[in-house]
Amino acid sequence: MATIAEALARVRERIAHAEVRANRSAGGVTLVAVSKTFPAPDVTAAIAAGQLEFGENRVEEALPKQDAVARADVAWHLIGHVQSRKARDAAGRFALIHSVDSFKLAQKLSTALQPGKTQAILLQCNVSGEASKEGFDLAGWEREARKLDAFETDIRSMIGLAGIEIQGLMTIAPIVASAEAARPVFGSLAALREAMIGRIPGINWRHLSMGMSDDMDAAIAEGATLVRVGRAIFGAR
Repeated sequence: MATIAEALARVRERIAHAEVRANRSAGGVTLVAVSKTFPAPDVTAAIAAGQLEFGENRVEEALPKQDAVARADVAWHLIGHVQSRKARDAAGRFALIHSVDSFKLAQKLSTALQPGKTQAILLQCNVSGEASKEGFDLAGWEREARKLDAFETDIRSMIGLAGIEIQGLMTIAPIVASAEAARPVFGSLAALREAMIGRIPGINWRHLSMGMSDDMDAAIAEGATLVRVGRAIFGAR
């Protein structure tokens, strides 16, 4: 079995090759190593191999792990669904929360922030239409103007929330037989970001968080700036 350092090297090489195939600048994709369910020593091993961005699904697992690792140069990402009652614990503890899926959650995060503090967020969008997926309902947004209008209304409401900084969009693709089959979902999210840039240009829409161990190549081809990779680094859970 490969060590974490060896697995990281392979994933980084895969990302670099995907960037070349997509005619993208080298280093334009940030790898978020998804350490959920893995212990702090595994995170430490990844840090020793040069990895400084980590993703966790659950607030209650992430916070003790942050304390155990205790590295100021590590950026922690919250990538899993955030229950409203966990917003107070999450606010201000993560470099980026990928999974904000409602105005209500953004509002709770804002309320929980200490005065003068900020929380960077991504808006999770369900563009595939899968009932099991969280996120703003944006399946078929290209044909349903009302969905795009409702999304814009929510975003404009979020802009007024103290400390909340929107930095882009996130999605989770369906599990499919091949990575290429997921590509239309990633393309839809990329097109959605372009639509929102046109509608609300004042936001820094810098990030597209999409792609995981099986489909990150297709996500990079469609413009992913953040890929969330766990199994290909740490092994099966």
